[in-house]
Amino acid sequence: MHRIKLTVAYDGTNYCGWQVQPNGVSIQSTLQKAIEDLVGEKVNVTGASRTDSGVHALGQVVVFDTEKSIPDWKYALAINQRLPKDIVVQKSEEVAPDFHPRYADVEKTYEYRILNRRVQLPNERLYSYFVPKKLNVEKMREAAVYLVGEHDFRSFCSQKTKVQSTVRTVYSLDIETEGDIITIRIRGNGFLYNMVRIITGALLKVGFEQKKPEDIRDAVEHPSSKAAGPTAPAHGLTLVSIEYR
Repeated sequence: MHRIKLTVAYDGTNYCGWQVQPNGVSIQSTLQKAIEDLVGEKVNVTGASRTDSGVHALGQVVVFDTEKSIPDWKYALAINQRLPKDIVVQKSEEVAPDFHPRYADVEKTYEYRILNRRVQLPNERLYSYFVPKKLNVEKMREAAVYLVGEHDFRSFCSQKTKVQSTVRTVYSLDIETEGDIITIRIRGNGFLYNMVRIITGALLKVGFEQKKPEDIRDAVEHPSSKAAGPTAPAHGLTLVSIEYR
């Protein structure tokens, strides 16, 4: 038996998210069908991150087990021939039989892109959140500082979150601008359900000057079940990479 690790990029626009759902086509089910067509056997595809409907990825990590014996690097080429154009395997490699993409020690990086200009751009509509009101980026950066480090992020996750602990570590949170695009780049050891999108929503409130940077500090220091901000739309979010230590 061989355990194959895939690094996968996808445009999440036309999918109901990563995980198999009864009411739509998922990334997981599409990828699984392509792999089964190749290896000629049933496989169980496990992903490192369960991205929501509309969320994109450049570096999702996936594993599956198979009896088929071919050079590990060839899986990427062969699977891509069986996938739609909005899902692409970037790399394939064989890993240890006990490797699990969700339970290993990892660093995950997400980016949230905001188009901050008066008029929408059609080529950005699926990959960034359009915000016509001018944002105060410096205030957003002041607020972002309070989110770095190990904290209880209960104020920054969905009420649907079902985990034993809401403590996570954010290694870095940078806000960069290039033209009309504002990119929030966050790197951490793991993220709660909707955590990045709620952090983005809270930072947007600061950018609109509806909240002060100190309000973000208070939400970190006094965690509550009430979200510190709205959940930003899914289509602005991309899972950039998952790095295993």
